[in-house]
Amino acid sequence: MSHVLAAVAWPYANGPRHIGHVSGFGVPSDVFSRYMRMAGHDVLMVSGTDEHGTPIQVQADKEGVTPRELADRYNRVIVEDLHGLGLSYDLFTRTTTGNHYTVVQELFEGLHRNGYIVPKVTMGAISPSTGRTLPDRYIEGTCPICGYDSARGDQCDNCGNQLDPIDLVNPRSKINGETPRFVETEHFFLDLPAFAQALGKWLDSREGWRPNVLRFSKNLLDDLQPRAITRDLEWGVPIPLEGWRDRTDKRIYVWFDAVIGYLSASIEWARRSGDPEAWRRWWDADGAGEEARGYYFMGKDNIVFHSVIWPALLLGYSGEGDRGGEPGDLGHLNLPTEVVSSEFLTMEGRKFSSSRQVVIYVRDFLERYDADALRYFIAVAGPESQDTDFTWAEFLRRNNDELVAGWGNLVNRSISMAAKNFGEIPAAGELTPEDRALLETAKAAFAQVGGLIERHRQKQAITEAMRVVGEANKYLSDQAPWKMKDDRERMGTVLHVALQAVSDCNTLLTPFLPHSAQKVHELLGGTGVHAPMPSIVQVDDLDGGPSYPILTGDYSTGARWASAPIEAGRQLAPPKPVFRKLDPSIVDEELARLDPAAST
Repeated sequence: MSHVLAAVAWPYANGPRHIGHVSGFGVPSDVFSRYMRMAGHDVLMVSGTDEHGTPIQVQADKEGVTPRELADRYNRVIVEDLHGLGLSYDLFTRTTTGNHYTVVQELFEGLHRNGYIVPKVTMGAISPSTGRTLPDRYIEGTCPICGYDSARGDQCDNCGNQLDPIDLVNPRSKINGETPRFVETEHFFLDLPAFAQALGKWLDSREGWRPNVLRFSKNLLDDLQPRAITRDLEWGVPIPLEGWRDRTDKRIYVWFDAVIGYLSASIEWARRSGDPEAWRRWWDADGAGEEARGYYFMGKDNIVFHSVIWPALLLGYSGEGDRGGEPGDLGHLNLPTEVVSSEFLTMEGRKFSSSRQVVIYVRDFLERYDADALRYFIAVAGPESQDTDFTWAEFLRRNNDELVAGWGNLVNRSISMAAKNFGEIPAAGELTPEDRALLETAKAAFAQVGGLIERHRQKQAITEAMRVVGEANKYLSDQAPWKMKDDRERMGTVLHVALQAVSDCNTLLTPFLPHSAQKVHELLGGTGVHAPMPSIVQVDDLDGGPSYPILTGDYSTGARWASAPIEAGRQLAPPKPVFRKLDPSIVDEELARLDPAAST
């Protein structure tokens, strides 16, 4: 058994999340976590809402509310949406807790003490019309390196290089289009070049990563620059140094505090579990050793933060950069085992855009369709290794032709025949070579499907599971038990074999389709929890702040990753359909909801 950390990207709390977001961080991490638990590993799946930084401040100003009020609103929306998808977080929290502030400040102090955070006078952007600081990500212009004309002030999304807003060609404010004015300001910088050697050695040791992630990460090491770690902001974690702690105009910048959330959420989970030191089983590089593995799930626009910046923070805190140093009170911390990055999901051939209505939010999707229908689409046709387009026509086809006519049909007709003719799971008589072949195919799939999930090949994994579904459907058609009314023993054997295959396929599909897996378990006469689900719990801040909702759950029960023999004699009732067949009219209805230009 290994201790497996599933560290899931933190959704930003300035609005509801759309299906493109959860295709990158949400569903893939949950499929992996559910499988690893079923396989017997000790999994800790953590994340939360990312609530600091300028976008929150700007949106709050627009709405005439405080940043905290805005974050509170969207924190709850996001928690409810992720709960609706069945994402099995051990803790989904937020970055505005007292616990998070404490852990962020501890890492800042440790890095500063080891010499990896240094002060520097730089040029900061000011809005000429308001006199307020204009943060880097709210400035755009032409990248001086690759010529991309929509580069942000902190990073070019085209070439991936870190940038400074003053270096942009023709910089402009994204808020009102004006040209910023640059003035001197003092900030703290993370000395990233001091980690180039350690990061290179670590990246060279990585095995099994998606090639694009590893290649992109190594290329970043060629031109590492010191990166500003503080900003002229009112909303964020205070800087924990003398002369800075009480300042209201300087804060730790959001990119630094958000990645530390993986650690702070683990610590919060441990504190809430009754064993405040339990987090060390996943994080203590000295104590946990090879038994602790950490997998980080995100979209490709976040690779740099997880494969370079977060490892640099961990190395610096542990005293392992060029400057040396000593670990802080939290000890020698584990680096990521793997950065699992997905590509982008587009919609009807266009980038998701809330302002242009080229979007469907998770909440709206779940009001009209089943959660497992979305989870299935993401798993089988999502942006695992290349950009993928979501179309309503393809969603309809996948739902009706594969979920309903494939898996749902196998469940319905095998259970219906057994319930009608026996009222229970019939006993198996002597098995034929055809019977044994199907049973062996289903049993062998556990190693193959599980291995693919563990290597983050979820598209191949669910395709293999559905191949077994196809074999079981073919077996039923070939054997035609409905023609065996004069040979009840053989009919019973065929249906027993078919129901065993249904049970095995249900287990194989449980990480992908947990809601329907529970239904199929019960249709087979099973009782108890087959696929544990998360709960929303309102909790008090452990350090005296306002209460807030978390996602958490008990995932210690449920199916194991193995073929479990079905019990002859278990009572069966006529089944209800597991999946809803969708009317083709939904394609036109959904396209009509989009911007007219997107539906032509």
